[in-house]
Amino acid sequence: MSFPWAEPYQPKNGLTRWIDQRLPLPRLVYGAIGGGYPVPRNLNYFWNFGVLAGVALTIQIVTGIILAMHYVPYGGQAFQSVEHIMRDVNQGWLLRYAHANGASFFFIVTYIHIFRGLYYGSYKAPRELVWMLGLVILLLMMATAFMGYVLPWGQMSFWGAKVITGLFGAIPFVGEPVQQWLLGGFAPDQPTLNRFFSLHYLLPFVIAGVIVLHIWALHIPGSGNPTGVDVKSAQDTVPFHPYYTAKDGFGLGVFLILFALVTFFAPNYLGHADNYIPANPLSTPAHIVPEWYFWPFYAILRAFTVDFILPAKLWGVIAMFAAILLLFFLPWIDRSPVRSGNYRPRFRQFFWILMLDLLVLGYVGGKPAEEPFVMISQLATIYYFAHFLIILPIVSAVERTLPLPNSISESVLHGEDKEAAPADLGGMRPAAAE
Repeated sequence: MSFPWAEPYQPKNGLTRWIDQRLPLPRLVYGAIGGGYPVPRNLNYFWNFGVLAGVALTIQIVTGIILAMHYVPYGGQAFQSVEHIMRDVNQGWLLRYAHANGASFFFIVTYIHIFRGLYYGSYKAPRELVWMLGLVILLLMMATAFMGYVLPWGQMSFWGAKVITGLFGAIPFVGEPVQQWLLGGFAPDQPTLNRFFSLHYLLPFVIAGVIVLHIWALHIPGSGNPTGVDVKSAQDTVPFHPYYTAKDGFGLGVFLILFALVTFFAPNYLGHADNYIPANPLSTPAHIVPEWYFWPFYAILRAFTVDFILPAKLWGVIAMFAAILLLFFLPWIDRSPVRSGNYRPRFRQFFWILMLDLLVLGYVGGKPAEEPFVMISQLATIYYFAHFLIILPIVSAVERTLPLPNSISESVLHGEDKEAAPADLGGMRPAAAE
């Protein structure tokens, strides 16, 4: 398909021509995120969150590299080195708060990015690999965030490491050796800090590499859109630059304002007070809880309280990992030919019930493991799996969808393009023109 508006890349001077002949990187950028990349003309602001996730990762990498210059991954000095960064390093408090809250904002924009994909059917053909690579990025983010939470070596860091690595101990036969291999011993200690610090530093660059594959896979079929209708003509598209660079720029401004407000005025709101207490293996916190972005999965983990064939702890571990791995099969679970939830009324109703269910799981995941929170988490976990394994296949098979627009342009212009076309008046001019 040809796009008349897409001008080929033209070097502007001798230097850029020389570079283009030897390393056509500017040409690649122009075709990937510039004026040479066609994008559906009807994308809404929910399509901003992919770019915002990339910005959040950049913030994490930059602040993390500088923090690593001052952090000491040694059991006796890790906590003190964090305090040294906060009190003695120039602007160290800003770097540390930006890094800690940057992780939360990274998960916020990533979760919204995923929910947008769920609603608009971004997992459907031909974008299955785009969806799967996105889930790989999510898993890498979770591993990176967990290891980073351990590094300050406060009470919640130490006991969080002990509890989460203890989950692997529930795996039959190999669980205990795997747990000891992860920790480097029988409990979180110096080897744990060393390997977690090393992996925490490495994995963001792995995430960046998978993001490149994610974008590459997206550019093969092109971006989806709120209608779910494929691009049929050049009229359905606009160049990424300047239209969506401007739109993403506005979204970025809003994101940075909110990020600055939290970083400067509520830097500890999303953290836990117990992590300002040095790690003490002899004093267990009254309520061990991970960071907020793990709460829905933590609630699923704790929802299993009765041994049935397998130990309850093992069932919890299986369900927690299955809650994410299940999403890899979503392109084949949802068999509806219509992508967008805008044209699937029954699917849309159950989608919002799922969102409410996830909020409930997040709420009870941050509460103590006692009634009524355990029972609520059990009910919410049952619905979560029922939604994907029972409700979604049935809905996709029997649902009566709404009529789709003939094209993206039709959904945007609503006939204005025909009204704007010059009419054949038999040589007569309209009265308004006289």
